[in-house]
Amino acid sequence: MERVLLTHDQVREHELPAATGKAGDPRWLAFADRYELDPGQPVQWEVEALDPAELQRLVLDAVALYIDNAVLIDRIAEEERQRGFHRRVGGAQPFAERQP
Repeated sequence: MERVLLTHDQVREHELPAATGKAGDPRWLAFADRYELDPGQPVQWEVEALDPAELQRLVLDAVALYIDNAVLIDRIAEEERQRGFHRRVGGAQPFAERQP
């Protein structure tokens, strides 16, 4: 398994703000020791602190190796065909908004 978000390197690179961590977290002491943090002051970082565009880039980069582009292109084309069909059959308005 590969960790994609949120790594300690990403926290440092993006200078993300620390939040108070959970005092009773049994993983905290090992984490504090590994990253040379104060074991008496649990902290945590939230992925939501990343810029949304950077978050999207990191996720897309991580999954790019696993995407079959031919299948993706085919699925997108099929969705477009289905949207066109629904527009032709139902008009431009969504079903719930049409008048009887």
